[in-house]
Amino acid sequence: MPLDTSTTPSPISIDEHLERILTTVSPLPPTWVPLSRALNLTLAADVSAQVDVPSFDNSAMDGYAVRRSDVVAANAANPATLKVVADLPAGSAENPRLSNGEAARIMTGAAVPDDADCIVPIEDTDCGTDTVLIFRAPKPAAHIRRTATDVHHGQTVLTAGRVLGPRDLAAAAATGSSDVLVHPAPRVGVLSTGSELRAPGEPLSGGQIHDSNSLLLAALVTQAGATAIQLGSVLDDEDALRAVLEEYADEVDVFVTSGGVSVGAYDIVRHVLTPLGVWFGPVRMQPGKPQGFGRLPRANSDGDSDSNGDGPIIFALPGNPVSVFVSFEAFVRPALLSLAGRSQISRDTVVATVTTGWQSPAARAQYMPAFVSVDEGGTPTVRPATSGGAGSYLVASLAHANALAFVPENITDVHVGQLLAVTLVA
Repeated sequence: MPLDTSTTPSPISIDEHLERILTTVSPLPPTWVPLSRALNLTLAADVSAQVDVPSFDNSAMDGYAVRRSDVVAANAANPATLKVVADLPAGSAENPRLSNGEAARIMTGAAVPDDADCIVPIEDTDCGTDTVLIFRAPKPAAHIRRTATDVHHGQTVLTAGRVLGPRDLAAAAATGSSDVLVHPAPRVGVLSTGSELRAPGEPLSGGQIHDSNSLLLAALVTQAGATAIQLGSVLDDEDALRAVLEEYADEVDVFVTSGGVSVGAYDIVRHVLTPLGVWFGPVRMQPGKPQGFGRLPRANSDGDSDSNGDGPIIFALPGNPVSVFVSFEAFVRPALLSLAGRSQISRDTVVATVTTGWQSPAARAQYMPAFVSVDEGGTPTVRPATSGGAGSYLVASLAHANALAFVPENITDVHVGQLLAVTLVA
């Protein structure tokens, strides 16, 4: 039975819908994870050095640890001759005494003996093992990495809010940390709805289409740094949809569905979720007008739904692929980044000059899948990615877009030479 559309909310703006979303989501509670699992996660607390780095004076060169007073006059014509009394590889705990006229052969990274005050590189010697000839006098403290010249014990190495990259993990490890407090990656259940859907590559009968939305959404979720859990597709059956949502409600932080959000008799997502308090309504945008958003109730200890609404967040997106992509970029991606503790939740934008004009619908903002390039003068230019424009079904053409050009609600004619804000999505 169709829903009663007399209670359908009035259309809201993109900004109003996004504000609704961002006031609902907050960073996931932080947890400690080993460095090996922290890549691309957001720090929830500063990382401080647990040790000095370097933690001891060490050699920056393969060569010989010497007293500079023994070799200060050395040159190629009159080399200094020293007795080699020790051999120090990296990792050696030996601290040999060096008397006048003595040296220790030393490798890069090895601890410098207390009695040495400089390093002579091996290329300035005859490489001797019992005695060594020094052909060039070193500068004071030459080639010695002093204790704590990189970082002192207790010094902040990484600050909270930082998204951890490979170099950050190395810095944390080098300064003595084995794990870090981070906001975890959101777990996102991806679900397509529609009895017409078939798996990619499966033969199609009349009225059937391949399910591209599941793959699209899972890839977008992963690209946003979250963990995608592909739940496949469900038929246009309310009980089947309820069963999937109930089965995974405790395993995900977010559900993202596609399809079934309008006011048709078979729009099961809206039928199932509206009684649970999920908002459905039109957003003044093209494509992606019908949207649903809310938080599901969590089952209580008796197995019944708890009306507090502290369960998974749910995004109910339209079913056409371009609408799915635009809706994800406009609403889902910022929310996932916010859940992950990111401070920067918007993509980079540029102002580009239109080189091919197009039409935009009245009273709705438009996201045009577009192609951005730079002309010979270094100016960004933009045109529609394909001749099909912003048609919500043009999934194959979507592959040609590297940006979304944003057309405000009050503009219906985008003309050549016009400047538009463009979001880079490639």
